[in-house]
Amino acid sequence: MALTKMGAGVSEMTAATIERIDVYGYDLTYAHGDYVMSSGRVVNRLLSTVVRITTRGGAYGFGEVCPLGSTYLPAFGEGARAALRELAPALIGADATNLVDIHRLLDGRLRGHEYAKSALDVACWDAFGRLVDKPVAALLGGTLQSDLPLYVAVPLGTPEEMAEFVARERSSGIRNFQAKLGADPAEDAGRVMAIIAATGPGDAVIGDANGGWHRQDAIMAARLLAGAERFRLEQPCPTFEECLAVRRLTTLPMVLDEVVVDLPALVRAASLDAMDQINLKISRVGGLLRARTMRDVAVGLGIRLMIEDSWGGDIVTAAVAHLAAGTPPDALFAVSFMNDWTLEHIAGYQPRSSNGRGPVPTGPGLGIDVDVASLGAPLFTVGVE
Repeated sequence: MALTKMGAGVSEMTAATIERIDVYGYDLTYAHGDYVMSSGRVVNRLLSTVVRITTRGGAYGFGEVCPLGSTYLPAFGEGARAALRELAPALIGADATNLVDIHRLLDGRLRGHEYAKSALDVACWDAFGRLVDKPVAALLGGTLQSDLPLYVAVPLGTPEEMAEFVARERSSGIRNFQAKLGADPAEDAGRVMAIIAATGPGDAVIGDANGGWHRQDAIMAARLLAGAERFRLEQPCPTFEECLAVRRLTTLPMVLDEVVVDLPALVRAASLDAMDQINLKISRVGGLLRARTMRDVAVGLGIRLMIEDSWGGDIVTAAVAHLAAGTPPDALFAVSFMNDWTLEHIAGYQPRSSNGRGPVPTGPGLGIDVDVASLGAPLFTVGVE
């Protein structure tokens, strides 16, 4: 049988052998004008990058990565594309269904840059599912829920603006709200109380500072919000140590996000009782393979999950849905369907939410059909042309 070089080893050529990788780019526009976070961070249009792998047998798979600007995490749109130019050649000749080896090859080619690797990881899972005629959720371990509770982020603004945003989203069925905070503690407390007043007993509110408070300000905010009903505090400070200090001085449920970057960080945070809930972002941890492990460890440790990504469109939304599908309902707080947050749709606005819930696609792979023509010509291609 013909052999082909695969990284440092040799692999039999099969229908799953990756022969070509195309990388595309498009812009994603925020559906509500300006997305405002702490520390003066504002985004309204972002670079998204789409990867398509094609195998020897003609199967294909899609992945997407869209960093939330250049000051949210150590990632940015053009950086994803530069990293993919370096990473993609490592997978030519690799088996798309051997995800452990896919990650070995990627890590051997480029250290770090997990956000760029995530697009290739998801594309391989999509191709894997299409090759075996199974949805990605089944390949990740199975489906425990096919209809997911959603949340929406509320951009930082005046109390009146934020309450109005919440009321509008609530009328469409959303019951979980993540309010962007991180400004003056007293003003932020006013924002939270206005939002709580606009919600009802079955709703939940998270105050997310995105690491925007100094420790002293975060402690002040936590004390001002100590009696707030149905309220959780998320990532008050930029470092783990600062968040832990706040955690020890408040009875508010704590959510960690930006500092949970990998499995060791999750285990360390759990061992120090640093949080009750985490936000698990697929691209931050390098894709679905590692996100699945972190999901299952969090469930085993009794830590609730929000499952999402930094930003993205239809492809990111589908990947999030498949990962969330295997989470026990009592362990899943909510999911982001980011194609509801953006105006552009490259897979027919699928999966599409309804009344505050999101479906898990049931077709093979990611279960969506990407309109490649809408993406235009590839930014670059690696492999057989």
